Amino acid sequence: MTAMFEPWTLTTEQREIVKLCRDFAEKEIRPRGREVDEADVVTPVDIFQKAAKVGITDYMIPEEFGGGGFTDVFTQCLVQEELCWGDPGIGNLVCSNGFFSDPLLALGTEEQKDKWLRPLTGTSPVMTALATTEPGSGSDAASIITYATKVDGGYRINGQKAWISNAGAADQYVVFAKTDRNERSKGVTAFLVKKDAPGLTWGEPMKKMGQRAIVCRELFFDNVFVPEEDRLGDEGQGFYGLMKTFDISRTVLGAAAVGSARAAYEFALDYARTRTQFGKPIIEHQAVAFRLADMANRIESARLLVLHAARSIDAGYESTGVAAMAKLTASEMAMFVTHAAIQTLGGWGYSREFPVEQWMRDVKLEEIEEGTSDIMRVVISRNL
Repeated sequence: MTAMFEPWTLTTEQREIVKLCRDFAEKEIRPRGREVDEADVVTPVDIFQKAAKVGITDYMIPEEFGGGGFTDVFTQCLVQEELCWGDPGIGNLVCSNGFFSDPLLALGTEEQKDKWLRPLTGTSPVMTALATTEPGSGSDAASIITYATKVDGGYRINGQKAWISNAGAADQYVVFAKTDRNERSKGVTAFLVKKDAPGLTWGEPMKKMGQRAIVCRELFFDNVFVPEEDRLGDEGQGFYGLMKTFDISRTVLGAAAVGSARAAYEFALDYARTRTQFGKPIIEHQAVAFRLADMANRIESARLLVLHAARSIDAGYESTGVAAMAKLTASEMAMFVTHAAIQTLGGWGYSREFPVEQWMRDVKLEEIEEGTSDIMRVVISRNL
């Protein structure tokens, strides 16, 4: 599969960041994928730190706050594809601070951005988390029941979150809670919370099917005080910020799925060229060749849709529908491609001797996180 940027006109800086990430994925991420997958549930902080030293963890943060300045979604997609070609879980971990940054950039004051984004930059950045999902509410973010009560000088947050990536390891959190429990989306407000806030605790690592490089835990809020200055945006504005974040994150996760699928396709293609059955390489068998053709076709189609969605967001268009299309198409494509890679390898594909079975487990998450495939179809239908 050709590198993803050849059909596109890129700046010198974009080419450099893509090459940096491609090299990092090949040398640092891919060799660690299986080890991290089979380890006890532990965040591979050493890889995150290595990525920070070469400027990958903060590339998406504006220069005025110490970051790399690649704030456009198009570049973020190019980067995410390369990193997740190395390994889906590690690739998403390396860029996870971008998910924290998006609502802050959408809703934050200049003072908040300076205070909360600068710790994410440089060679020793903190890790962050976005706390939305709850035990009883996944894709329906308007139905959260964690609540924030107004008190003198700020708010008290009570409730519980679930499946929070980097929880416990993260030093900074964007937390979504209801300031008006009689409202749905209009009652949601965002808050900035530090790890050491009294009353904030977390559970044991949750056992996951894939992407084990990103450790998920429950978060518990017991009268956690948040100063008024750390409310993100106005009361009731949190859902708007979350939806704008979803447009970006769904598109970027689509790029992650493309990179993961590309890895599986390339592995299957190399195997088909060297494996012999019935006296000839299996790629010369029509069924295998057609399967590989389907894989390549779907990858390129999904990539084009993801980059189209990215360009739409960067141009300022209403992009909720096309972002949902990009995530739906790319995530379901990645499941097809990783499954097809296993079929191409036969019994070896089912074995842990090769990475394709892990990649299939990893990419399943892309059909679930930031809105399931069912929810994406609902979002698309509402934006026709």
